Amino acid sequence: MQIQVNTDRHIPGDDTLTDSIREELQHSLKRFDEHVTRVEVHLSDQNSENRGGADDIRCLIEARIEGLQPNVVTHDAATIKQAFTGATDKMKRVLTTTIERMQSR
Repeated sequence: MQIQVNTDRHIPGDDTLTDSIREELQHSLKRFDEHVTRVEVHLSDQNSENRGGADDIRCLIEARIEGLQPNVVTHDAATIKQAFTGATDKMKRVLTTTIERMQSR
């Protein structure tokens, strides 16, 4: 499974952040390894650093299963960690449902 991490100009996309996201995703989505070919994570600050505000960090995760349209989830939160964790939880539920439907056919 390939994992790509993207950030906007308001979120520093350093190696530490990228590596921790990749490790956590590999661990969280391990049971979907044989189905998921690629995962993209997009982190953005919706209000930019100037305005701040609650729940202004958005994490969008796109997972591609071979032969199907990509599954996309988003989660908004106050911190990068909260946004990423929320989106990861949503993605696990979506992938579980999608793969169960594939197997029941």
